[in-house]
Amino acid sequence: MALVTQESMKVGEDSARALRERMRDLLRGYSIEITAKDVRSLSEAAPLIPKGTSISVTFLPGEDVDARVAAAGAAKRSGFSPVSHISARRLKSTGELEDFLSRLHQQGVDRAFVVAGDPARPEGPYEDALAIIKSGLLAKHGISRVGISGYPEGHPQISEEKLWRALKDKHAVLKSLGQECEITTQFGFDAEPVLAWLERVRAEGIHSKVRVGIAGPASVKTLLRFAARCGVGASAKVMAKYGVSITKLLNTAGPDRIIEEFAAGLNPRLHGEVALHFYPFGGVKNTAGWVADFAGLELVA
Repeated sequence: MALVTQESMKVGEDSARALRERMRDLLRGYSIEITAKDVRSLSEAAPLIPKGTSISVTFLPGEDVDARVAAAGAAKRSGFSPVSHISARRLKSTGELEDFLSRLHQQGVDRAFVVAGDPARPEGPYEDALAIIKSGLLAKHGISRVGISGYPEGHPQISEEKLWRALKDKHAVLKSLGQECEITTQFGFDAEPVLAWLERVRAEGIHSKVRVGIAGPASVKTLLRFAARCGVGASAKVMAKYGVSITKLLNTAGPDRIIEEFAAGLNPRLHGEVALHFYPFGGVKNTAGWVADFAGLELVA
């Protein structure tokens, strides 16, 4: 009986080690998102982030082109791979897009992430991300890899049918243009719908790398606020995972639980190439430090 128990314990230990290694694999190739205002924060976090890491630079209202270009350039000079966001509906002209892309090219930026953006109506000639992709201007200005968005839990203002059509159309056009494609998802708190969505992505013939959005360590209150702002219907899930007591709202919640759930259910044959993308709601340095500590990443000076 004792032997059976020891064998069972060994199997359990082996399974735990295998799960831990899968979690480390997901974290080794992670990416992280910053705003144009986060240049100083990125500089402080740089020693904690592996060289070559993808650093997404958002395209937020109220931040001008100079700031966005400067942030991408700072990431590049720090040894990272900047991914500049482009919000199609916020662009007022083709000239504005070309100027932005030209200045990014001068900074050595060769990757971009294209989204439609929040405005209900375009402020210029671009209705959505597909319009920019079809224009051919990305490749003209040296963008070789293009990121597009994915919504495993849907979008509050767009039907599921339209979301899938948009994803497939953008992927197909990029493939026809000979440009690499990556998909980055909105952040969530539940692994199950992400895994099911990934399986369908592959079934639809889309085999590009997918970066799954994860909220970095932050207070539960902060996570709830950003979930509501981003249209993520996750309040109940956040509270279920991190406790319903009001006294716990200020506690810091790390993403270890959802990463563990995701790694446990991930099957490369079904889900393809996957990495994690962090939204650092609790700060860039806090997120980078958490990842380095949790994954035991080897950092090169």
